[in-house]
Amino acid sequence: MADGFSLYGNAISSSDAGKARRWQQMFIDRFDYRPGEPYDLSVVDNEYLGDLFGLKDIVRNGDGDPIDPDNGVICATVRMGFGHYRIAMAGMSAARSMGYTPYWLDLLSIPGISTDVINWWNTNYSKFSRLSQRSPLFNKYVWESITTGDRTLPGLWWALNNFAAGWPWRFLKANARDYRMSELFADLHRAIPSETPLLGAHMWNTMGAVAGDMTNVVDMMFDNWPMAFQLIEGAQHAVQSPSGYYGFRTMRGFDEKNRILNPVPSEALHYVGHHVDHELVDNIELDCRLRIERMRSGQPRRYLLTMGGAGAQRELFKAIIDHMAPMVRSGEATLIVNLGDHADNWDWLSAELGPDVEDLHLYRQWDEVKAFADAGREGEVTGIHVLLFDNTFHGVYSTNYVMRIADVMITKPSELAFYPVPKIFNERVGGHEAWGAIRSAELGDGTVETRTIPETLHAIDLLTREDDLLTMYCDSIVANKQIGIYDGAYKSVALATGTEWSRPMPSQASVG
Repeated sequence: MADGFSLYGNAISSSDAGKARRWQQMFIDRFDYRPGEPYDLSVVDNEYLGDLFGLKDIVRNGDGDPIDPDNGVICATVRMGFGHYRIAMAGMSAARSMGYTPYWLDLLSIPGISTDVINWWNTNYSKFSRLSQRSPLFNKYVWESITTGDRTLPGLWWALNNFAAGWPWRFLKANARDYRMSELFADLHRAIPSETPLLGAHMWNTMGAVAGDMTNVVDMMFDNWPMAFQLIEGAQHAVQSPSGYYGFRTMRGFDEKNRILNPVPSEALHYVGHHVDHELVDNIELDCRLRIERMRSGQPRRYLLTMGGAGAQRELFKAIIDHMAPMVRSGEATLIVNLGDHADNWDWLSAELGPDVEDLHLYRQWDEVKAFADAGREGEVTGIHVLLFDNTFHGVYSTNYVMRIADVMITKPSELAFYPVPKIFNERVGGHEAWGAIRSAELGDGTVETRTIPETLHAIDLLTREDDLLTMYCDSIVANKQIGIYDGAYKSVALATGTEWSRPMPSQASVG
């Protein structure tokens, strides 16, 4: 096959196309790839969320049930951080609410070339993500440039073009690199009935599906900073914001020399709104009403503090908990901390806090967290509550479930920036996350990015002791729902299945 590569009529140089091909060959050689390898796929009940969503896992053996292309919707993802899992869970929830059976396809769970390649990537991504938070120089001079491709940022990246993660993610040549790599996943996807609807929460999922000749592929686009490596010719693209739509439509900034590129055809690109779980969207009015009622009755302000999948930002977590401990003791605040599946971070944090923390509750089982959240909808919640799991499913979904009883969520501006809960944004991890905070702040459901610890603590004090911001955020969330801001997951399912969808009237249970 020739090395040439183009995307929607935009060709990259023969030199860059050759580099992309050599990138693919590196994985072929490293992992002894065998083209045409057979995959015997079937579906089994998901151990962790099967009971809640009827979720089934796609596995590499013939012992389960066959994939049903008529009633099944594949939610495809990779564990690289938590954001891509979270998007797939939004698709899972929406598909279930629309009468489909959600199938979970994590490329890391299928033994073969996909597992080998993505484990290699994930190890490096997590390492550099954590390093960016521990080394301001690395963050400023390397990581911000890698994750944005923004020449205006001060960076040595332009002199270190192939260091760390390859090319800056924004440019067309990064798309070629990722597509050539994802072609190695084609055999896996050819084992799936080609017409099966597939929602991709990461571009490698959608690239592999297109390379494997699947025909009903929807790319659930992440972040709010358009980058070329998210585009896949042959898929439909579900974009979360109007600014993101414009950036992708025009391929703005995707050329290293700032040349104007051919646009993405409108029929391949769709502004759908934020990718959010059905249970959260359906209960927006109820949950916001309860937040306002708790505020007016003087109950402790409830904060949900989330740790991302890479496990970065330890020092920030410690500073927030130290600052809030007196507020918890005085009855001003309640703190819920989700450490996800990072057991080592609990070891670190518990040692930092010491043995004398009052009213501290640790939950390690999903049933315990579910009971805690269910009781907290109408009952009072006090103290500090730490969530920690032995699996990624519960580590990610527990944030979504507990979010409904939180008044304010403290998070980096990752995919959680798009969720309908009042938010304080702490410092981003990678420049690509910056525009998630901007999107939320302009929609009125979160703060701007607080880029230092004192700024984050100041925002906590203000949202705890004053009522205007929480009121404004809740009002905005209810208004945003009415104009479809949070409908992205439903519309993505509709695109993949070729069906129509419109927002139903709120149920009486939802509005309380």
